[in-house]
Amino acid sequence: MLDAATQGQLASYFERISQPIALIASLDDSAGAADIRELLTEIAAIAPDKITARFDGNFARKPSFQITRVGHDMGVHFAALPMGHEFTSLLLALLWAGGHPPKVEPEVIEQIKALDGDYDFTTWMSLTCHNCPDVVQALNLMAVLNPRVRHVAIDGGMFQAEVEARQIMAVPKTELGGADFASGRIELKEILAKIDTGAAAKEAAKLTEKAPYEVLIIGGGPAGAAAAVYAARKGIRTGIVAERFGGQTMDTLGIENFISVLETEGPKFAAALEAHVRHYGVDVITLQRVAKIEPAAQPGGYATVLLENGAVLKGRTVILATGARWRNMNVPGEAEYRTKGVAYCPHCDGPLFKGKDVAVIGGGNSGVEAAIDLAGVVKSVTLLEFADQLKADQVLVDKLKSMPNVTIHVNAQTTEVVGDGQKMTGLRFKDRVSGTEQQLGLAGVFVQIGLVPNTEFLKGTVELSRFGEIVVDAKCHTNVPGIFGAGDVTTVPYKQIIIATGEGAKAALSAFDYLIRTPSAA
Repeated sequence: MLDAATQGQLASYFERISQPIALIASLDDSAGAADIRELLTEIAAIAPDKITARFDGNFARKPSFQITRVGHDMGVHFAALPMGHEFTSLLLALLWAGGHPPKVEPEVIEQIKALDGDYDFTTWMSLTCHNCPDVVQALNLMAVLNPRVRHVAIDGGMFQAEVEARQIMAVPKTELGGADFASGRIELKEILAKIDTGAAAKEAAKLTEKAPYEVLIIGGGPAGAAAAVYAARKGIRTGIVAERFGGQTMDTLGIENFISVLETEGPKFAAALEAHVRHYGVDVITLQRVAKIEPAAQPGGYATVLLENGAVLKGRTVILATGARWRNMNVPGEAEYRTKGVAYCPHCDGPLFKGKDVAVIGGGNSGVEAAIDLAGVVKSVTLLEFADQLKADQVLVDKLKSMPNVTIHVNAQTTEVVGDGQKMTGLRFKDRVSGTEQQLGLAGVFVQIGLVPNTEFLKGTVELSRFGEIVVDAKCHTNVPGIFGAGDVTTVPYKQIIIATGEGAKAALSAFDYLIRTPSAA
């Protein structure tokens, strides 16, 4: 299962293991169980003095296996063959269980160890989901560090009957003690904030004590990252506050049009952005949402940025780079059946609809690419486009039309998501030319119809366009002195990663120009 190159790489990693590990499997007669047996056997053979594999486990869910330190009972379990995006999760669990220290702040490690209570987590994931590993790795680390934390990562494709019985239609989905805990990507500090109730107040007080910034950037996508790098290189105090680093790139699987980078994946690109920013000593604050901005009372003064957790940050200049999010259809049933058939990430959730009928809404590049990807997994794909023709690149349209299990409807207006109260069962749409209505029986629909700028918190603060975008000039100035805008959140046309990075650089240079021309009023 593991080729020679991979085995060689693992051998070098396993040199970091200082304490013996046991892999304990509980198998059945399924093909998945045979694959797990083969994988664990090969891993143990790479470092037999440090890793042993046993197949006498008696776990409730089969096939599955546990990773534990010999003499301990660590709560790290995989009900999966952790390959694909989850192979890194497997490797890290092995290293952590073997005593290799995680790359996590010491105070976070101490917070995990000090958790008082029993926590039994379950994560439903798919091996093609690029957001799932963050959740799996965070919970695995907690299970390694604290014996009262248990975690099992379940591949929805391997346990499809269980997925259907529990009506799980979007991953990652996390349960705590059998109850819903989180849907979608959630990071380690977010998990701790939800279960350690005193952590949020402590974090807010800690952030409020931070010294004011010369440039304070809101948003951690390509625009925010570029702004941070350009500002920090000027030698001025720079901070960046974001809900998550990487922005939309975290939800993008393939990136093939960022000049000089032939191809990469979104999460890898996001990690490179963050590494570049941290290289210049930028103060990076993540997992925080901004509630309000109060502009400086006079030129050269400090703007005040209020966070939702109650913290207060200050900056002589502020760069708004909050990006955009997927646009909703805004039809009856969409909100009711979100994560119950209504989905937005075909790479993450596509495997959950294997062998089923689905639809894609949107005929642009994103929609057509989603339909092409899904056609290789599901039974059939119906693509609905509101306009009279598909707007995607011709090469993509030609590829889509060549696929035998794809049906295309143009001039199609989606009117309702239909369901049985528990999950989505179909979709209604109207032909905009004839006026006739149709209903499709579907297990899922993937919405790919563009973006909405993240500017709700800015209403009344800076000028916004009728589409909600921040109005900026050629140098990224807003209508408020000292506040600048960059990237997809602004009126700059063509929402592309490379354009966002350029705009972020411009915004930082304009902010620096403002600083050197405006005497400080502090």
